Amino acid sequence: GKGGETAAEGSDDVLNSPAMLSSLKIMERMVTQNTFNDITDDYRYWEDAGDQFKEEGGTLLPLWKFTSDKVKKKTVTSICWNPQYYDLFAVGYGSYDFLKQGQGLIHCFSLKNPSFPEYTFHTESGVMCLDFHPQHASLLACGLYDGSVVVYDVRAKGGAPIYASSVRTGKHTDPVWQVCWEKEDPPKYLNFYSVSSDGRVVNWILAKNELQYTDVIELKLVDGKAEKGVDVEPDAALTGLSGGTCFDFSKANEAIFVVGTEEGKVRKCSKAYNSEYLETYEGHYMPVYSVAWNRWHPGVFLTASADWTVKLWEQSLRRPLVSFDLGSTVGEAVWAPYSSTVFAAVTADGKVHVYDLDQNKHEPMCDQLVVRKAKLTRICFNPREPIILVGDDRGSVLSLKLSPNLRKPTKVEEGKTLSDAQVEKLNRIIDITTKDRELMEKP
Repeated sequence: GKGGETAAEGSDDVLNSPAMLSSLKIMERMVTQNTFNDITDDYRYWEDAGDQFKEEGGTLLPLWKFTSDKVKKKTVTSICWNPQYYDLFAVGYGSYDFLKQGQGLIHCFSLKNPSFPEYTFHTESGVMCLDFHPQHASLLACGLYDGSVVVYDVRAKGGAPIYASSVRTGKHTDPVWQVCWEKEDPPKYLNFYSVSSDGRVVNWILAKNELQYTDVIELKLVDGKAEKGVDVEPDAALTGLSGGTCFDFSKANEAIFVVGTEEGKVRKCSKAYNSEYLETYEGHYMPVYSVAWNRWHPGVFLTASADWTVKLWEQSLRRPLVSFDLGSTVGEAVWAPYSSTVFAAVTADGKVHVYDLDQNKHEPMCDQLVVRKAKLTRICFNPREPIILVGDDRGSVLSLKLSPNLRKPTKVEEGKTLSDAQVEKLNRIIDITTKDRELMEKP
């Protein structure tokens, strides 16, 4: 009778309802956690007992591997943790090979469900970089190989970007290698920055119905203030722009940023001066793939390059403080969130290198092969947990747990803050390194 019809109609609704989808997701996570029970236990409880018997050195324990059939032949070009949900991260897929360009993809994975991405977005061109907004955690900025920048709202249905640049609105003419949200709080409009090999650093404002752009600086090959004794060819001064490959904004002063370039120079710039560089740092002789200011010390930054080296810089010195030769192309080097002296880097030979300068200024604490027959391209520390993610050129992201020796807590003396202790720890290394260099250079 009527009751039966109503129940049938109702059951259709139940199967397709958001509540059903939500329940299925929870069920899938529970089944997955049962399947990966031993890994989940390792993630929560495992500590390498061997660390207490080693004076130096630590290990990385592989946990989950994140991939999908759609990305097997793509390269992981970007990994970014969500600032609000510490189990959620976005991965960008594309290709660094000029001849292998195709469509791009973004997967958002959760540590709670390694078997399948939570969200997926398709892009017309390969994805090169990603950045979640630090306060509005559902907004994801993305730079593409064709020079476009797009913004997704991860919560929005349909998977289309809520903003996209076009030729009319000043899109880059070359690949966008990095994007970074403005952290000023509260800005009038939400806005982010991008850097591209077309030689421009651009600011994008999320206006009411479109992205509005402003050129922050053009990366001239020749410094506006020509170095003494160097003749500037008029043509070079007019036309030559160097390709920007990466950038990072100072933690102490949002107006100051450093940019890595294709020819290996690192330029210090200001949002206030768009015609000249504040400083030029020379040391790399091949493209710089990443640059990162230290989270605790306002004057120190780290660079990684195709020339096989990671270099440590103090902003008042034009030459690097220390150079670390990793024996293969370095995809990225990043600082650990918990210590001013710990950083990690990935190389094309499949290794992860973790250094703690407080323990050893020259040798890594850990130098571990984590993938075979694949090049590692990207690395990212979780902001809270002792976990790192590394991406490779076969569409995989591997999560690894740091053993206790790789994450020793910083000792804080009475009457001092953690921040003071972190800065002092790095200052000691800078002082020793500078004195060593002065002794070496004495005639």
